[in-house]
Amino acid sequence: MRGLLLCCLVALATCQSVHYELSLNPKKTYEYKYEGEVNFGLGMPNLTESGVRMRCNVKIIGVSEQTFVLQVSDLAFEEFNGFPEKNGFNASPKLTQRIADQLVKPFMFDYAGGHVGDIHAPAEVSDTVVNIVRGILGFFQVTVKTTQRIYALEEVGIHGRCQSNYATEENMETKDMIITQVVDLSDCNEKAAMYRGIATAVLDEVSKQRGESIVSTVRYVYTVKPTEEGGLITRAHGLERQHFSPFNVKGGSFKMQAMKELVLLGVSDTAAAVTFGPMESKGNLVHKFFSADAFVPIVMQDLEDPVAKAIELIMQLAEANKYQIDSATTEDTIKVYQLLRVMPYEGLEVMWKQFAGNEEYRRWFLDMITEVSDVRILKFLEVRFQAGDVSVNEALETLVIAINHLQAIPELVEMAKTILDIPFCKSNIYLWNTVVLSYGSLVYKHCAYYTPCPVTAVQPLLDMATESLKNGNEADMVIALKALGNAGHPDSIKTIMRFLPGVAATPVDLPPRVLSAAVQSMRLIAARDPHSVQDITLSLFLQKNLPSEIRMLAFMMLFDTKPPMALVSLVTSHLHEEKDLHVVSFAYSYFSSVARSSTPDNQFLSTACNVAVKILAPKFGRLSYHYSKAMRLDWFDDDFLIGTATEVFMLRNATNIFPTEIMMKGKFYFIGRILQLLELGIRADGIMELLDTNIPRFTGDLSSGDLKAISNVLQNWEILPNDKPILSAYTRASGQEWLFADFNKEFIENILRAGSPSAGKESPVWAAIENLQRGVSWHRTKPYLIFEVRYFQATTLGFPLEISKYFETVNGITVNAKAAVNPPLTERLGQLFTSEISLETDGFIGYTKDFWVFYGINTELFQCGTEFKSKMPVAIPWKFAANINFKENKFELDFPPCKEEFELFSLRSNVYAVSRNIEELALAKKTPMIPNAAASNDEVLRPHPDQVQSTLLRDRLKFKMCTESNIYGVGLCVESELRREYYDEQYPLYYFLGYTNMAVKVVPVQANKAVDKIHFEVNAGRSQHPMSARQLLETLRRLSKKATQRVRVSSDSASSVRERSNHSHHDNIMESGASTPEAVANIKAFALSGNQKPEGYDAVIYYTPEANTRSTQLIVSQVGEDTNWKMCVDTTVNSNVEAKAHIRWGAECQSYEMSMRGATAHFSGSRPVFTAKAHWTRIPETMAEMGRRMESYIPGMAFFLGFSEKHERNAQQEVSATVVAASADSVNVKIEFPGCTVYGQAFPVPLPPASSEFTTSEIQQ
Repeated sequence: MRGLLLCCLVALATCQSVHYELSLNPKKTYEYKYEGEVNFGLGMPNLTESGVRMRCNVKIIGVSEQTFVLQVSDLAFEEFNGFPEKNGFNASPKLTQRIADQLVKPFMFDYAGGHVGDIHAPAEVSDTVVNIVRGILGFFQVTVKTTQRIYALEEVGIHGRCQSNYATEENMETKDMIITQVVDLSDCNEKAAMYRGIATAVLDEVSKQRGESIVSTVRYVYTVKPTEEGGLITRAHGLERQHFSPFNVKGGSFKMQAMKELVLLGVSDTAAAVTFGPMESKGNLVHKFFSADAFVPIVMQDLEDPVAKAIELIMQLAEANKYQIDSATTEDTIKVYQLLRVMPYEGLEVMWKQFAGNEEYRRWFLDMITEVSDVRILKFLEVRFQAGDVSVNEALETLVIAINHLQAIPELVEMAKTILDIPFCKSNIYLWNTVVLSYGSLVYKHCAYYTPCPVTAVQPLLDMATESLKNGNEADMVIALKALGNAGHPDSIKTIMRFLPGVAATPVDLPPRVLSAAVQSMRLIAARDPHSVQDITLSLFLQKNLPSEIRMLAFMMLFDTKPPMALVSLVTSHLHEEKDLHVVSFAYSYFSSVARSSTPDNQFLSTACNVAVKILAPKFGRLSYHYSKAMRLDWFDDDFLIGTATEVFMLRNATNIFPTEIMMKGKFYFIGRILQLLELGIRADGIMELLDTNIPRFTGDLSSGDLKAISNVLQNWEILPNDKPILSAYTRASGQEWLFADFNKEFIENILRAGSPSAGKESPVWAAIENLQRGVSWHRTKPYLIFEVRYFQATTLGFPLEISKYFETVNGITVNAKAAVNPPLTERLGQLFTSEISLETDGFIGYTKDFWVFYGINTELFQCGTEFKSKMPVAIPWKFAANINFKENKFELDFPPCKEEFELFSLRSNVYAVSRNIEELALAKKTPMIPNAAASNDEVLRPHPDQVQSTLLRDRLKFKMCTESNIYGVGLCVESELRREYYDEQYPLYYFLGYTNMAVKVVPVQANKAVDKIHFEVNAGRSQHPMSARQLLETLRRLSKKATQRVRVSSDSASSVRERSNHSHHDNIMESGASTPEAVANIKAFALSGNQKPEGYDAVIYYTPEANTRSTQLIVSQVGEDTNWKMCVDTTVNSNVEAKAHIRWGAECQSYEMSMRGATAHFSGSRPVFTAKAHWTRIPETMAEMGRRMESYIPGMAFFLGFSEKHERNAQQEVSATVVAASADSVNVKIEFPGCTVYGQAFPVPLPPASSEFTTSEIQQ
């Protein structure tokens, strides 16, 4: 009995000495086998994938109690590019050796309690290799708890400081503990991820609730053996999966799968101490990103001797694109950007010295150096500006792009301040405006990445604003406020408030344009400090003594903050008692537009606005379009996670009939972010001063008389002051204002003086004409990286995952021209109107846009992943001779015949599996994800077991359509080819999956005769038409009279007007015969062939002068042998009450026929009515088929536009419409089609107030 008890006590003591918490014995050496693999593709059968695999042995040797050394041996690095079912990994011996040369060096790390601490390595070891070591050591970062089976905690790993969820299970036979760890990458406080290039794209959290474009999961499974020293990992497996789509991942996605495994081979006593040289700290286990700008994911090249390579490439690009854009070379611009980014500053100076003397190379260099994006570009610009060896235009173009593409790190922001003090930057007002606005943009991007943003960054702009207010300089105030608007720094609020009446601590009285700039300067602060902006803008909005447009701008800024329901209700209650109808109209129209919004950012605001509309509608729902308005149209698709919005704001006040300010904005919504595409704004302060008084003979109905009255007033623009702008305009892109200009009286005077007929040799127009007579040759090519958007994220293997989008364009224009003036100019420009001008010119205008999306692993050593690539060239070449005779009103154009095929437009795209490594650049692989062989049926596609329920779909479309002219020997062809192979759940991703080719081409065709040239001629001189034309007109009139009798007479009020007429217009013509038609214009389009008779078309426009009637006829005749095709069009406008047109075409204008009529009627006691009708007797079958197709879309379009529909049988060969005025600014509409009728009531339209008989009380009723 005592022996049994002793055995039990010994066993219990033994059990208590065994531990599961991870530990390494400093006197032991642990040897493991490690393997890691990552693949990219769609995860579907018979589609290509790419990937890499790394295998090696790992030794961990103890140095001290908490310090260990990791050594790697027997490394094998392999690449994959092909079909998973067929192909295998291929060894990359050269790359293996390059990585092994660094991995064989010892790596030291701290380790205690199952957690990896600081990592040390020799200084020469690259960051990429250190990250690979982090991937291996990540297996040893495990928290083991024996008291809990399921637990969660936040801990540091290779992905950052993220939430981990653990589950443990003990193997009762082996006593091993199985630990499952799941890392939640969506819940990280310090995630190992980085964005580049999207600082101006505002994050939209509500949009992310509708779907994600990236979803990641990470899981680790450990087998831990208990020992006396602690738990020992005998086997570990890691699996990371990620789904990525340019749209919503729910609709199909590209996939990344990273796997790694660690297997214990043995444990032994350490025979001898490890020796190693000096080391430096490389940080903890979290993945480190580095030199992102230098390593472009879509290209890999040898970066040795970058200066020479960049010089050679720029020279090749300049020569290849010297006349027109060579689409085959445009992708090389990305290589140049990369070379510029890796060379030292001295290399940039070497290139400048070589290119400065060559205009073509110089432009290319200055356009491309903007992508250096670090301290070197600032130093380069500072040197150029100090030396003054660039022109103002060169400085402006280079600066605006360079600053906006600059890395927004603190050091560069501080250095950029020096540019504000360079005298050269202040030598030109437009350059100075650009410098100040660009610095503001840099501050905005800086604050997007560094929170809280230091006030020192924006201090120069605050000082400028304060100084301008102190000096009372209006222009300086405006530009300083606009720059503060670009910066969007929350700490600038106090300075901005000093410009705003009722908000400033001291009273201010500033012009409306300054107040406008001050209010708009809060537009970007609205997202960063919404509460402060709400307080200020609400105060401004409620100040009824402020100008109407300032209150409306304050309203706009207030709602940019996305106010809550309570604040919207407060504004609504004040609007209900508002007396300024411009303010009410603007707010009500804004509420109405936002209430219909479907974009995520307005999800909650649209509900509040809907309520506001219902409250205000009974009182203000019928306000005329002559008041201020805000309009918004938008859409958003949850499958694509993409949407757009367009906003138009027209601000008026009570004293002006025209808007004082007009703004147009465009927004693009994509995968959880909002990008403001383009914004245009115009203020017309000077013009408004002229129109701010009563305009003589102005009635308000915007008739021709009103327009003439306005024109007479505008002719007095010379009385405006010299120091105030007549017109101001600005442009914003991505929410940043980059162009601002004031047009003053002097500017307009210079333009008018230069183009005046009395101007002489001092005019720049005269100099331009002289240059044109000598012959000019002008060429400009501009490469531009529109955007470079990059996202980096760690993977469990230590390889950096990258999702990037690149959009590059190369624009080009070439003009060669020579002119002759006969007789030549001698004294003044007005002599041109009595001269004959001939011009010969050839040239090209076009662009090529390249777009990439990369999803994969990108390091300086290797790349693998999925790449979408598209190319879109547009090319418009020309060559012609022109002759202009002003005296005879004659214009001629001669084009050479088409002899070669050329593309006007094309779009080509495909998705590839890519593999590249720096040691074997020539062996890079770029395999179409859906290869051409898949189009054949010689292979049976077998779905993967996971996709048994999926349906494999194939799209194979090849299409070509041409329209050809045998007269001119030229044709236009549209062709397309699409190859798709996808599964039904991959919508909408399948739009990207496969080969796409679309093109529009001009092609030569066999002509009836050899064409020497194609001749166009326009003769606008009045002349009596020949007798043959008169006879044709008489025939036309007889046919028109018969057609009129065939058209059914409508029973509406407008028809009654027509019935009360004594005779039709054509009857009057036939009876009187007194009016003689005059040929007012003759247009010819001929193909000329030597001495042979021309072929083509001849069109003559006739006008018959009569009292109360305007009558015109158009006769188009085909010219050539054995042809009698003609088109006859007869139009009549009778006293502004009725208009009608008869069209006949075919043989002698008798094969086909249709007519159209429109009439208005407004009798006493009735409402104004407009009726229109289109009737056809005979039309070609192609037109009939097109009409039937259009009719099929009527129900959907009617519903979309707010119409009701009823099916009924109406007149067949006829479409009629009736529009009846329902109120001062709304109409009832009824449209009858052959098979249905659509109708709607109270559609708002901008009817002139002078034509309305409705009272204000009727509007409110």
